[in-house]
Amino acid sequence: MDTLYDHMPILSRGRHRNPRKGACFMELASYLAGERWSDHPACTHPLLAGLARLVNDHTTDEGRGRLVPLVPSIIGLRGDDLRIDVRLALRAVTTALPVAAADRQLALAVSVLAAEEMLARLDGRPAALEERSRWAFAQAPHAAEAARRFSRASKITEKGFRRYAAPNAVQLSVVGIAQACVPDPDGMLHDLLVAAIAECEALIPRARPGADAATAPRGTVNAGTSGRPA
Repeated sequence: MDTLYDHMPILSRGRHRNPRKGACFMELASYLAGERWSDHPACTHPLLAGLARLVNDHTTDEGRGRLVPLVPSIIGLRGDDLRIDVRLALRAVTTALPVAAADRQLALAVSVLAAEEMLARLDGRPAALEERSRWAFAQAPHAAEAARRFSRASKITEKGFRRYAAPNAVQLSVVGIAQACVPDPDGMLHDLLVAAIAECEALIPRARPGADAATAPRGTVNAGTSGRPA
């Protein structure tokens, strides 16, 4: 029996002129949302959309099909709260830091501190690492120590964080995971996107347009036996 997914454009890397040429993750989202064909549709928060494009492009051809059921769950997740950007950046860098190559870890650790500082500023409290950030730092202690000496996180403006720091952190994280010496980088990227969608859903509590058109199985982040926080 045919399913909705059997009639969708096939996911592949990069941008595509039209559905007959294939689709990236966000182009497929624009298609399902009934928007103009685009890899930057209005239906999704820009940073979440950027993460989805990066995951799409850095997942192997063999693994990319596993991303398709996640597409409907990204539709309608929009909001202006800077906490969305902070949470997405934190989720990405704390996932990547423990597995990334050593030459990437300092930048990732600095990104953790920048995001934690911004979150504390938004919440009106002193900066303090959350459990997941503490866990990530424990996996890369040398990078964490160097980051604390190097970081100028407190000088980042809200505009600068949204425009530069958060997108750069997400890009560095996805590339770091894709190139990491781990058994299943595709699986890690998939789980990162699942977790990022969940972060947005927690901060944007409203109905998602198009959710009835195609119901995506809800994935779970596989923490394995590493003991890492959810």
